[in-house]
Amino acid sequence: MTEHRTDGLFSTAMAQFHRAADLIDLDENYRALLSQPKNEIIVNFPVLMDNGSYEVFRGYRIQHNDTLGPYKGGIRYHPGVDLDEVKALAAWMTWKTALCDVPFGGGKGGVACDPNALSRGELARVTRRFTYALGQNLGPEVDIPAPDMGTNAQVMVWMMDTFAASSGDASAAKRAVTGKTVECGGSLGREKATGQGAVFGLQHWADEHAYDLGGMTASIQGWGNVGANLGRLLHVHGVVLKTVSDHTGAIVDEAGIDAFDLSNWVDEYGGVAGYPKATEMDPNEFWEVPVHLCCPAALEAQITPEVAQRLDAKVVVEAANGPTTLAAEAILANRGIDVLPDVLMNAGGVVVSYFEWLQNRTAEQWSLDTVDRRLMDNLWAAADRVVSVMLEFGCSRREACYVVALRRLVAVYEQRGIWP
Repeated sequence: MTEHRTDGLFSTAMAQFHRAADLIDLDENYRALLSQPKNEIIVNFPVLMDNGSYEVFRGYRIQHNDTLGPYKGGIRYHPGVDLDEVKALAAWMTWKTALCDVPFGGGKGGVACDPNALSRGELARVTRRFTYALGQNLGPEVDIPAPDMGTNAQVMVWMMDTFAASSGDASAAKRAVTGKTVECGGSLGREKATGQGAVFGLQHWADEHAYDLGGMTASIQGWGNVGANLGRLLHVHGVVLKTVSDHTGAIVDEAGIDAFDLSNWVDEYGGVAGYPKATEMDPNEFWEVPVHLCCPAALEAQITPEVAQRLDAKVVVEAANGPTTLAAEAILANRGIDVLPDVLMNAGGVVVSYFEWLQNRTAEQWSLDTVDRRLMDNLWAAADRVVSVMLEFGCSRREACYVVALRRLVAVYEQRGIWP
């Protein structure tokens, strides 16, 4: 078996890839092609701030692979955005789209900034200057951005408008960006799509084991778009939400936290800290609260080896990208704690982004029921393929996800060839 470095997020992503590649004895030429992004774009751009000064921001767009179609992936605004992180996220997008049979490739982008420290006007100017700086690297048949951490539908609308104005192709602007507001061409169900997809994936896992989600207990780390939607959907399914943590603190209630009421609190006060209907707790003790479902929905590398030793759960539902380190995953496996991997569990966002792109191409708007039904059909078919590969190789669920994705990519490579 090939040895690979495991320091840094991109190295983690590649180590996961190489484990699956080793399982299927992937041809070294395809291994080399998939081991690095096709394009790494870094832009530094000035933005006029509200106080009259200019600040230079650094932005990234990584285009990992476009064998299956245009690059596709979110735009992240966060102080920790850097080249290593965005390369890893772009690679994970390649596996997600291939796994879910979506005709897109993998890409990702971001700007190193704190969106909470920017006014609405500053946020708009950062977005517009970043979009303009990327220029012809974006487009509905080239590379299609979507929301990610620190961005939302409004940011995507600003990107769409800037693309229309700078490219001169207003007719293509709607399908150049996904995750827009519904009024500006977005899809019903897109905002909740990542959380909804995680619930569909969780339902598949529960059916595999003849479990009933009703009455199960859960913890959620992160109460942003993904975590909050996941929490509300689990609440509807009868799951008892015992504890939640975010950047402001952690709360616990053995009887259950009302996810809808908590969302109203966070919308008003900016975080879970101080929520009056639960007890505040030391965030370091969050992982030790006994639950059936532990749902990391925040940043990468949150479940470390130390956390994995203390975690009291039956299954980890990776709603975030890369929340479990390689060493931690090995510990969880030894402890008999299942891991439902990110490349499947949070793929709902890119699947519904594809649906949005299709609707924009045909000037249609699907009903929410249609979006949800097609999303469930897509993710359950992907989960069925994963289970089949798990039985074929006796491998982990994550390795099976990668094998499904790699087989699809290799099939297309073999038919298309490498030009010239």
